[in-house]
Formats: sequence, C-alpha cells, structure tokens
Amino acid sequence: MPDATARDVGEFGLIARVVERLGTSPSVLLGPGDDAAVVLAPDGRVVATTDVLVEDVHFRLDWSTPYEVGRKAAAANLADVAAMGAVGTALLVGLAAPPDLPVSWATDLADGLRDEAALVGAVVVGGDTVTSERIVVSVTALGDLGGRAPVTRAGAQPGDRVVLAGRLGWSAAGYALLRHGGVPIEVLVQAHLTPTPPYDLGPALADLGATSMCDVSDGLLADLGHIARASGVHVDVESRRFVREPLLGRAARVVGGHPLDFVMTGGEDHALVATVPPGVLLPEGVARIGIVKAGSGVRVIGWKPTGVGWDHFA
Repeated sequence: MPDATARDVGEFGLIARVVERLGTSPSVLLGPGDDAAVVLAPDGRVVATTDVLVEDVHFRLDWSTPYEVGRKAAAANLADVAAMGAVGTALLVGLAAPPDLPVSWATDLADGLRDEAALVGAVVVGGDTVTSERIVVSVTALGDLGGRAPVTRAGAQPGDRVVLAGRLGWSAAGYALLRHGGVPIEVLVQAHLTPTPPYDLGPALADLGATSMCDVSDGLLADLGHIARASGVHVDVESRRFVREPLLGRAARVVGGHPLDFVMTGGEDHALVATVPPGVLLPEGVARIGIVKAGSGVRVIGWKPTGVGWDHFA
C-alpha cells in the first residue's frame, strides 16, 4: 500500500511501520513495543532533554523532506546532551500529525531519526502518536555522563577563555536564502535543514575541564547570555577571531546584511560554546573566541550586532 495514509493503517499500524525501521544497541534492554522502554544507565545518572519541532515554525514541508526533519529533530536534542559533557544513548519520539499524513512520511522521518542517533550510538526506543491539524515532532533524548561531572551553564569564572566547537552562521544563512527565494547556496541550505553538531567535542571539552557549556541553538549572543547570567560573569566576544567564511559573504550579498550577523545571532547550527581555564590545550575543531571577565552581560568587541538571537515569544 505505497500511498497509504495514517488513517488507512490506523495508529498501531503506523507505529508498527515506524518501529520496523529502527535499530537497537547494547544499552537497550527493552525497546519499542511495551508500555515503556528499559535503557541501561552505566553511570548511574541519566541526562535528559526535550525539544519540540512544529510544522511552519521549525520546518516547512516545501523546504524539508521528512528524512531531514528526522535528522534535525534528533540533532537538536543530541547536541543538548553533548553540551552537558554526555553521550546520547536513547531517543523517545512523539509524533502529532493529520490523519491524511502519508505513511511514507512517518517512515522517512523514522529513518532520519535513526541515522542521526546512530552517529553517537543512540537508538529510538519508543514514543507516541496522536492526531493533529499540523505536524509536531517531540523528541526526548537520554544520555550518559560516563563518570564525568555534568557541565552546566553556571561554572564560568573570570579569566576563563570562551571557546567554540563547530560552525556558526551556516544555518541562519541557509534559512535567509530559503526565505529570500533566490538561487540557494546548497551547502548553506543543507546546513539549515540538517545541522551537524560536533557531538564528540562536548565530552572532550568536559574531560579538559570546561567550566561551562551550552548548545548554540538560539544564537551565539543569546546562548552566551545564558552562561553569563547563570555564572554571574561578563563575556567578551572577539569578532576578529572569526574566520570570514566566503559562503556567508555570498549569502549576505544575496539577502542583505553582514556575514557576522549570521554568526553572532543565527541559531540552529547546534555548535557548542564553552568556557575553559586559561592554558588548556584545545583539541582540533575548537577555537578561542573570547574571554570571561567580572561583571555581567555579553559584549562583542569590534562589531555592533543587529540583534541578539531567537526568542519564540518575542
């Protein structure tokens, strides 16, 4: 039944078709199919986080394939786990959708969730489906600290260096190009549709003694603001430390503005920003971008930002 809808197969038929796309891992003692899953917690503590993706807010059906939505939904959660210094182990997924949703949309979504989770060795272990006028994907991720102390937003100290793992501005530039409707720069558009968080660098920074860390989902300045408030410190961001990416320059010329606007205030790249004590030898893929001082707030040295970042209710 290639063109079957959720209405045709029913709730449990839809769930069965999704579950058959999913794998398992040694950390899963009991997977989908019962009232709840059972997942090993070797550390004795479980990191847990949730994100919700809503049609026409976080994704558009004319821009994203269901596979891409699945990758993005998993990435948003697994990046939060990495930002705590942990490794993702399992995902729970809630899907709200109209009755006429093609079954193939749900199974492609499951494939995207499965493949993104596999990057860190995690699997989808359960979830729920309900009817809704628009598609909503809610993902809860579980993670394991591996004996590490969790890295929170509240530990930054004056004198710490601010460091960045991953890239910034690509997702925002891709989103701006999609909205503009002109000729897209494919690699930037793809960065918006399927972000690539630096999962392994979260635990690596924790092992190096990171004093605070945050997933950059709302924009660098907004998320550094979370660290500054939680830690009771001031953060200086040094704009000169950002390499001027030619692709961001091309995007800015198409849609207007400046490449640093994408970098400073653009969200959904799911890079990791952290603070580390001075003298720490940074691993490959991590760069210094600023310094922590006494005081409060966030300042960009050498650039005047045009905004702060994303706020759903602003």
